Amino acid sequence: MSPFDSPVALELGPARLGGQLTLPDAAVGIVLFAHGSGSSRFSPRNTYVASVLQRAGIATLLFDLLTREEDSVYATRFDIALLTERLLAATRWLADRPDTARLPIGYFGASTGAAAALQAAAALGDGVAAVVSRGGRPDLAGPQALSRVRCPTLLLVGGLDGDVIRLNESALSQLACTKALCIVPGATHLFEEPGTLEEVANEAERWFSRYLPAQGAT
Repeated sequence: MSPFDSPVALELGPARLGGQLTLPDAAVGIVLFAHGSGSSRFSPRNTYVASVLQRAGIATLLFDLLTREEDSVYATRFDIALLTERLLAATRWLADRPDTARLPIGYFGASTGAAAALQAAAALGDGVAAVVSRGGRPDLAGPQALSRVRCPTLLLVGGLDGDVIRLNESALSQLACTKALCIVPGATHLFEEPGTLEEVANEAERWFSRYLPAQGAT
């Protein structure tokens, strides 16, 4: 049983965003989830990945990047600058909490959230320990941000998601950090095929378990 698993409200500038913060005992780090366009903290895919991380002793923060009103505007869902700003604000929010301030930070981004995660990682430098992208659009982070990412970055893409594979391969070539591209066989964009989301969660858990404690020890 987690010592802390509760809904939270993030006051980020003018926006009040809902979230779910889970802190396992002796957490080795914390992963913030940046969901894709049209999704929310209730995404069943991200919730499942978060549960796997929690069992490995990794804290998680699932939260809405946009208010309900903002999410109703299609263009806002693809406003990478705004999504990045919210992710950075949530990172500062964690830094202000006594129970999370010292935990190494990781980002898990899906779809457009992956671009926000990489832009935030580029902005924070050594302040982020690791990034994982699931079916993401890292290309939307832009070449300048990609070249400035310093933390280990894992890109996970479905083997049947041809266009997104090519976009991830291009983004991978622009990353100058420790990096890997993992193509999940038989998976489409949302990893709905049997066993594919489990593979995503396991790969993410291994990546974060390797690199979050490494930063915490420095």
